[in-house]
Amino acid sequence: MSLKYYFILAFLILFITSCSVNRTSSSRASNATKYTIQGPSNAVAYVEKYKYIAVSERIRTGIPASIKLAQGILESGYGSSTLARKANNHFGIKCGGKQWTGKKHYRRGSCYRVFKSGNDAYKEHSYFLVRNPRYDFLFKLRKTDYKGWARGLKKAGYAENPTYPSKLINLIERYKLYNYDK
Repeated sequence: MSLKYYFILAFLILFITSCSVNRTSSSRASNATKYTIQGPSNAVAYVEKYKYIAVSERIRTGIPASIKLAQGILESGYGSSTLARKANNHFGIKCGGKQWTGKKHYRRGSCYRVFKSGNDAYKEHSYFLVRNPRYDFLFKLRKTDYKGWARGLKKAGYAENPTYPSKLINLIERYKLYNYDK
């Protein structure tokens, strides 16, 4: 048999193996993503678009999907903010000095990271929380404790707005985003 035959056979084996791994991991996430929110069309569209990455990041990092979705909604205006539209940046993640070597978007004198997709912004948001020691105490909370996470983000200095926790909690409860934490 030719080398081409072995190459094709190896490719097919790798492809089939990767498909079965994806089915397994997505089935864990699919139970939580079966819930569909009720609300205005911009809220439904936003959550439908990002619920899979939010649940995936919950499984990977322990950050409640409800928190990620509520933060994304709040900070990007349901994905309609200039930063979300032009830079795929749903969390207002800044360049961070010399740390960021990717594309940049400048707005009102500040440098923000540009992401290839909103999903990349969700992953980077997780990375930001996981690698920063000031958020360590949050990971000791139950993964369903969205109220504790909302208050803890404010306590750790994530947001300056004193009503930030109540805004997150309001969004989570209005759209029942806690269903994505199960």
